[in-house]
Amino acid sequence: MRFGVIVFPGSNCDHDVYDVLKRHFDQEVNFLWHKNHTLEDSDAIILPGGFSYGDYLRTGAIAKFSPIMREIIQFAKSGRPVLGICNGFQILLECGLLPGAMLRNKSLRFVCRFVYLLVNNATSNFTRCCRTNQVLKIPIAHNEGNYYVDDRILGELEGNGQILLRFSDSGGATTDYANPNGSRNGIAGIMNGEGNVFGLMPHPERASEKLLGSDDGKVIFESLIESFS
Repeated sequence: MRFGVIVFPGSNCDHDVYDVLKRHFDQEVNFLWHKNHTLEDSDAIILPGGFSYGDYLRTGAIAKFSPIMREIIQFAKSGRPVLGICNGFQILLECGLLPGAMLRNKSLRFVCRFVYLLVNNATSNFTRCCRTNQVLKIPIAHNEGNYYVDDRILGELEGNGQILLRFSDSGGATTDYANPNGSRNGIAGIMNGEGNVFGLMPHPERASEKLLGSDDGKVIFESLIESFS
């Protein structure tokens, strides 16, 4: 597959994503500057983590106006895969490709540490290489990861199997204590109804090899590649 990794002013996980896809999965990867008006024949798009435009105004609010986002929205609407990680997830929410909004962490502090994630749906295009109720160890690093959505849409997400990952403890229990940011129902990652757009707050690219403390994040990229190749 040919991956396009979007680079905004303030992106800081773009090279991490590039390294995982190139070195671990031998995929073709290109960096795409946010002012581009083309996706250069990409088969999949990844919006990486970071602080696009310094998170001024609010996370992702300025990035959604970048020229390349018009191309990404059309790309997603055509059924092709888009993955948003951390700030990328926030951008997907801002541009309407995923429902909901991000609030500041319940603690009102930046949180950077490993967390555990319960795989809530292992049949999606982004989790098919996981097992249902598998627990993954992947780090987070964010100040605004408190996912909020109203009751109606929350019910739709739950009913349609669109909640792919929830924050949990090491045993898979989704308790308030295991929720690092206060997100509704412990939501850590959701996909759209069509199953081709996925946003998550944890950083799978930072858990790509055991030397980093975990290689659990590789299953996200592996699933995407298997699903859309």
